[in-house]
Amino acid sequence: MKKLLRIFLLTIVISLCGHNIYAQKDTSVQEQKKDSINQKNDSLNAAILQQYHIKQNAIEQLRIADSITKANLEAQINSLKSSDITKRSELKKQLEDLKNKDSIRLSERKSEIDSLRLTAKGYPVLGFFNDTLFYVFNNSGSFSAEDRANAINSRMKSLSEHYRFAPDSIKIIPSETATNLAFRDNIIMSISDNDALWENTTRSDLAEKYRQIIGNEVVKYKSAISLKTLAKEIALALLVIAITFFVIKYLSKLFRWIRVKIWQQKGKLLKGVQIKNYTLFDADSEINALLNVINVLKWLLIIIVIYLALPILFGIFPWTKNFASTLFGYILNPLKKIAISFWNFLPNLITILVILFVFRYVFKGIKYLKNEIKNDQLKIPGFFPDWANPTYQIIRVLIFAFMIVVIYPYLPGSGSQVFKGVTVFLGFLFTFGSAGSLSNIISGLLLTYMRLFKIGDRVKIGDITGDVIEKSLLVTRIRTIKNEIVSIPNSTIMSSHTINYSSDCPGLGLILHATATIGYDVPWRDMHQAMIDAALKTEYVLQDPKPFVLQTGLEDFYVSYQINAYIREANKQADIYSELYQNIQDVCNERGIEIMSPHYKASRDGNATTIPENYLPKDYKAPGFNVNINKENTKTSEE
Repeated sequence: MKKLLRIFLLTIVISLCGHNIYAQKDTSVQEQKKDSINQKNDSLNAAILQQYHIKQNAIEQLRIADSITKANLEAQINSLKSSDITKRSELKKQLEDLKNKDSIRLSERKSEIDSLRLTAKGYPVLGFFNDTLFYVFNNSGSFSAEDRANAINSRMKSLSEHYRFAPDSIKIIPSETATNLAFRDNIIMSISDNDALWENTTRSDLAEKYRQIIGNEVVKYKSAISLKTLAKEIALALLVIAITFFVIKYLSKLFRWIRVKIWQQKGKLLKGVQIKNYTLFDADSEINALLNVINVLKWLLIIIVIYLALPILFGIFPWTKNFASTLFGYILNPLKKIAISFWNFLPNLITILVILFVFRYVFKGIKYLKNEIKNDQLKIPGFFPDWANPTYQIIRVLIFAFMIVVIYPYLPGSGSQVFKGVTVFLGFLFTFGSAGSLSNIISGLLLTYMRLFKIGDRVKIGDITGDVIEKSLLVTRIRTIKNEIVSIPNSTIMSSHTINYSSDCPGLGLILHATATIGYDVPWRDMHQAMIDAALKTEYVLQDPKPFVLQTGLEDFYVSYQINAYIREANKQADIYSELYQNIQDVCNERGIEIMSPHYKASRDGNATTIPENYLPKDYKAPGFNVNINKENTKTSEE
């Protein structure tokens, strides 16, 4: 807080020092900026005024020539005798024509000035506190309007050097072509007929108005720099500083008290934030969050107090009043622009709201049709119910894009180059940054309309076998028989082959097949019947159509038998295959059919069979070894 007070006091000291510098030199940075801005008047405005001055000079030359002619005519009329009635009437008519020309020229000048008054900008005559007193629009001889304004500024400011200056000391001195404002022997400014026309008044009235403005400004300045006024202003400034100091001090005490009260509520009102079984904030985290909010609020209020105090402080001193308006302008000007922009945007906003309202019910209507088709309430020939949702999404995106196109011209700044550049940049990013994603999206749409599989189907994609659990525009997710979740990009599915085990299961059924190789010593009819019986004993295998056996090969030592059985539960293939193999073993063992490699069986002489003991008869004995003795070789060995 001490740092803030130091900054605040430093600002005040700078403003007071600025007053002393201003009082000694009669200038300020703001005035220099104002002069530089005035010197850089708009080129179009300068061209308009220049054209006007050229016309006025030409008109003035004609007026001077006509005035000379008028003087000659009046002299001729005065020199005529009373008997020359005809000549006198001709001269009077010529004189009347010249007067009419003057009135016509005057009305033309007034109408031209009225039109210029709306667009042309004059050069300001500034007061001692940089406020604009009046504007100068016309040249005077070789002096431009800008030169006249600068000369009036310097002459007026020199009046403050006279100790006994009074507004009545400025005199109005009329002449034939201009009315002068003079102080003692110095002319402050000259007022011409053109100046009066610009202000839509007469020379004498305009001179009186300017005399009062200049006199009051000088008196106001001399009063502002008097010791009595300065003492009051300094005392008032110190009062503002003191009030600001105490407001900040007690604000700090208030927030310290609030912090203590918050800590005292730990475990009472502040027990943390819990959503069901999840603790979002514990008590300490909740207290720290509240303390941070309180701290931000404290500094925000302190900044607001200082921001409000500075304009009041600057407004006390006349030479710093512009600072106050500038500070308030930092907030009021943006708010004003926002309010004006919003007001101007209001018709477009209403149009956008109407468009959104219409499209909202368009979306609702399309969604209703989607649900009717999906629930098989509305049937369209050649359009399947599972197409309803993806088709709805496509139409929804297209309608949404069309809605954006319709709304786009009504958005604020839609015609600006920055807005167009941003939209082009975003389009560039979307096009090149999502090439792979777009490929997957298009593949996902194609997969939907190709109807390769649906949720719950048992499929084989490449080397992956499992049940489809999710289909999206980007990926398809499969749960394998080992309960693994595999995500496959849709573009990969489109580039590989897919086997759907479930698509025809409800109607034709799925054929499972298993192969066994049996030696030639087993009759093939017995083996066919054994494998069919094993299949019929398997759960989920259909009795009708009946299982059948195919002999797929006659090898050197064995025959290949393939059992084919129909099922309707494609998702239970692993269990069915396992039970089928078990049943084949049991049936073959029961019937004395040994499922053994014929290679081993042929050289097994004297060894027991591989059939389990519980399937063998109780009097089963392993066969003996077959030994052949060559008698000739025996006799030779005995000799």
